Amino acid sequence: MDKAAVPTSLDGPGGDLAQGHGDDFAQGRGGDLAGGHGRRTVVTALAPVAWGTTYVVATELLPQGHPLFGGLVRALPAGLLALALTRTLPRGSWWPKAAVLGVLNFGLFFPLLFAAAERLPGGVAATLTAVQPMLVAVLAVTVLREAFSLRRFAWGGAGLVGVGLVVLGPDAGFDLGGVVAGLGSAASMALGVTLTKLWGRPSGVGALTFAGWQLTAGGLFLLPLTAVAEGAPPAVGPPAVVGYLWLGVVGGLLAYALWFRGITTLPVTSVAVLALLSPMVAALLGAVLLGQLLGPVQFAGFALALAAIVGSQVTPARRRVTSRRA
Repeated sequence: MDKAAVPTSLDGPGGDLAQGHGDDFAQGRGGDLAGGHGRRTVVTALAPVAWGTTYVVATELLPQGHPLFGGLVRALPAGLLALALTRTLPRGSWWPKAAVLGVLNFGLFFPLLFAAAERLPGGVAATLTAVQPMLVAVLAVTVLREAFSLRRFAWGGAGLVGVGLVVLGPDAGFDLGGVVAGLGSAASMALGVTLTKLWGRPSGVGALTFAGWQLTAGGLFLLPLTAVAEGAPPAVGPPAVVGYLWLGVVGGLLAYALWFRGITTLPVTSVAVLALLSPMVAALLGAVLLGQLLGPVQFAGFALALAAIVGSQVTPARRRVTSRRA
């Protein structure tokens, strides 16, 4: 499969999201995949599905050669829109916490991911970022003090292999700087996901507000970086306006509101594996919309990655019984 024909997402998921009401859904009673856990998982999975559209939108609608500007436009306006709608600012210790999360989840993640995508074939960049679930499994032990889950670590490894089969071509090349950037983007996202789980969300603050804080912080971090690295912004026509609106509102604000809500209500290692949906959706859209071919190896990779995503969400029966008794 030709590397130019392999798309990869450049992203690195009831109740009122803006004000945090209706958290009965977020705190659902079911502990297995068929109950509340399953509903929350499906809703959270919409976030990486939306991120999977980034490749098609970026290549077909946006001006090329300005990746940092694209990340800035995706983050800062959406964050400011959320602040205007919710009219809620961080308080006390949440000022530095929101800044740290914004830099990890957006300010560092976006430029490192774009740097990897520019220096490596798309499939290699996507495979490197797919190590994120395995990093989260390790950080859950060291940062969250959770017991190590060999089962979820193994599913993360299986998902990594599956994504590799989907997006890696036979002529995939490696560049040391690109590899470092790709692994750095995965590490930035993994640490951001873990700290989001550790710190949770302030009481009474909805997921939309929470996402707005981080998008604004990440956008402000990218603002001077973009000005220095890329200079004047590119000309933006009507197609680009549509693309930026989609990536900022749907793939940015709404997707990350669902994503952060999922992180705070689901096992962090289960949420991390859902990110594998992003390169898979990108590959499917490339095949459907851009005529890029998928062969037997890619379909086998899809099956393996989907098995890893589903398997990582299922809680063993013995553990469910123990949890319910507790």
